[in-house]
Amino acid sequence: MFVDRAVIEVAAGTGGSGAEAFRRESGVPRGGPSGGDGGRGGDVLLQADAQLATLLDYSYRRRYKAPRGMHGEGSNRTGKSGDDLLLRVPPGTVAYDAETDELLGELLEDGQSVVIARGGRGGRGNARFKTSTNQAPRRWEPGEEGEERRVRLELKLIADVGLVGEPNAGKSTLLAAVTAARPKVAAYPFTTLEPNLGVVQLPDYRTFVMADIPGIIEGAHEGKGLGHQFLRHIERTRVLLVMIPVDAEDPQGEYERIRSELEAYSVDLARTPFLVALTKIDLLAPDAEIPRLDAPGSLGVVTVSAVARTKLTELLERLWKASQEVVAEERGSEGSDDEWWTP
Repeated sequence: MFVDRAVIEVAAGTGGSGAEAFRRESGVPRGGPSGGDGGRGGDVLLQADAQLATLLDYSYRRRYKAPRGMHGEGSNRTGKSGDDLLLRVPPGTVAYDAETDELLGELLEDGQSVVIARGGRGGRGNARFKTSTNQAPRRWEPGEEGEERRVRLELKLIADVGLVGEPNAGKSTLLAAVTAARPKVAAYPFTTLEPNLGVVQLPDYRTFVMADIPGIIEGAHEGKGLGHQFLRHIERTRVLLVMIPVDAEDPQGEYERIRSELEAYSVDLARTPFLVALTKIDLLAPDAEIPRLDAPGSLGVVTVSAVARTKLTELLERLWKASQEVVAEERGSEGSDDEWWTP
């Protein structure tokens, strides 16, 4: 089961209290204070793990608490700090404070981590309060409470190319034709109930990741249909492939509805480079005319058939070229030579 959203409660560890103690040593008539400090409470962290694909684990267990710090001891011994609690999530996870919507952090790469709740500081022992005028203090501090908060986790898939279109536009069929993914394919709306990922392999060891997003209908940005639940997943794609079936009643109107939904959901998403594909051309009669589609601002309009494998090579090469151009722009703007994540 694909789970891309979860709300959990986390509590960092409480700091240990400082100790009140005095030295008792042979030959030292006035030993003085020797109470040690308390240990720090453990933090709660999220860490990206490439072996995970969903937030399913956080559907079963909702509350997590890090260990507390140990109390200080005599002989100036500091209490042991609590161990950090590490919660593993898939790359692409974004964490928000569920009450304030504050962004706590996002994890894009395997091994990346972020603290979502900090442990409390350990209290000071009485040895810390010794002064020239107070040689035997009995003052000590309790440990601080660790942070507690409700955290909303949202998963945004990381892909180079995102497939968008209305239900039965042929997205799952295309993904199955060009990758090893095996999404459910059927001739009824909303066959795809969850996003699917696949890796496209091209000659010369070139690869890119393609994501099939559930169908988007009019009003999706307002919560209608299934696509609104997964619009967030195409926010991180480099290139969009807008798929319009040639057997649609109004291909131009369908295209404009999809573009309107993307713009209503996110201005940044609407700026993502996109290519338009007229799909299912195998359904046309040999002498039938291909519908004309105006797509200003697009990278072009192509005609393909995933079933008949018509013009798929041309389509994949254009998607590869477009994604690489975005990569080059990202490197130029960031001044970094880091490679884009590939599976």
